[in-house]
Amino acid sequence: MTVRTVLRAFSISACLVPFAVTPALAANPATIQIVVSKQTQSLTVYEDGKAVSQSRVSTGKEGHDTPSGIFSVIQKAKYHESNLYSNAPMPWMQRLTWSGIALHESSSVPNFPASHGCVRLPSEFARKLYGMTAMGAQVIITDGVVAPAPIGHPMLFFPPSQKGGEQRLSDVQLRGIDTTSRDGPVEVALAEPAPSRADTPDVALRILITLRGDREVMHDVQEQLTGLGFETGGVDGQAGSLTRQAILGFKRWKGLPLRGPLITPAFLAQLQATTGAEPQPDGQIYIRRNFAPLTERAIRIDEPKRPLGTHVIEATKVSHASADATWNAMTLEPAAGQTLAAVMDRIHIPDDLRRDIEQQLAAGTSITITDHGLGEETADGTDFITVLPK
Repeated sequence: MTVRTVLRAFSISACLVPFAVTPALAANPATIQIVVSKQTQSLTVYEDGKAVSQSRVSTGKEGHDTPSGIFSVIQKAKYHESNLYSNAPMPWMQRLTWSGIALHESSSVPNFPASHGCVRLPSEFARKLYGMTAMGAQVIITDGVVAPAPIGHPMLFFPPSQKGGEQRLSDVQLRGIDTTSRDGPVEVALAEPAPSRADTPDVALRILITLRGDREVMHDVQEQLTGLGFETGGVDGQAGSLTRQAILGFKRWKGLPLRGPLITPAFLAQLQATTGAEPQPDGQIYIRRNFAPLTERAIRIDEPKRPLGTHVIEATKVSHASADATWNAMTLEPAAGQTLAAVMDRIHIPDDLRRDIEQQLAAGTSITITDHGLGEETADGTDFITVLPK
């Protein structure tokens, strides 16, 4: 049996934290966060939630706006040429989207929007930043100014406690004690504590929490139709030709109208009645590691008609030995009339999934909470990419 600390300190700050920027390079690439402010045309590097370096930048000019949102470094190249703009050189390139947004060196960084969408960096800083980051480093691009602030909340994840574990005897051979002879040495077998887990997983998780939409509903439909023997072409949440044929086949079987929207409440009700499937809750959680999907499942989110906003929360320190973690948060889009803590109060993680996440928790693990779903830029070979509407 293990004992888990259920509740950690509760604290949340809605204020930006002032900082003194130092030229020091970050020591732990896993907990690097890069924050680009289009308002101030600046980039700040945070490591373990503390600002360690800053530079001026130039983001996209009018007509070529740099998107705001939550990104990760998905490709790095010391030298790269643009395949969109006449092979323009992009040294020390760190790609954020496959559609063409990147951080890179430029000889022209006038400290106002001037690029075709990328984030331009001065030469020396671009080289240094390239050396500070690893693949998957998180990049936040905002219209305004944000900075990470400490947060505590019971929705967050913490490593399982190692205390109270079973103790085991050592492998020394047991011998009886001769109580008739007390002058000589006596051998005994000592109980050695089972080794506690002092090591920490070194690969961060990426967690996305959002409200279920058309993709998630289609995923459920494909799963249920496949279970009935229909050919859907896979369970991917996309309404391809085979999926459409399967839906129409089911409708013909049950005498449902073939014209009109593909997915209707009557269709869903009949499909659930036929398969015995329970209606899914209104939230969805996705988990990735090393750009690869690990799991996705429905979760309960209270008051699903209320917005969630867009927030990113990062575990800057994780200790499996002491069963503790430190979290920082940034809000990119506030939820109307709600603090981040109030939004998190509405999110309920199933106990079995929580245990799995906490066993794998590593420094740099991040949670994105957003109304914007999985996002069109999220694909094979990316973390979760959340692009905010203009």
